[in-house]
Amino acid sequence: MMNDRESLIAQKQDILRKLTRAHRQLRAIHHSTTLHQRRERERLENEIEQLMAEEHRLRITIDRTK
Repeated sequence: MMNDRESLIAQKQDILRKLTRAHRQLRAIHHSTTLHQRRERERLENEIEQLMAEEHRLRITIDRTK
């Protein structure tokens, strides 16, 4: 059981790293005006939303394994 929990924690840490990277990229293009940059901003916003949902799911699963 501890192995599963450790694996979930490692997955959560990976998600948090990806979330941090996506936030950083989004901040870098936040005020961009070209079509390409707007599309990239939308993609990053969607990625952040998905990563946040995955992090939440992992957090709940980890809490249940205590």
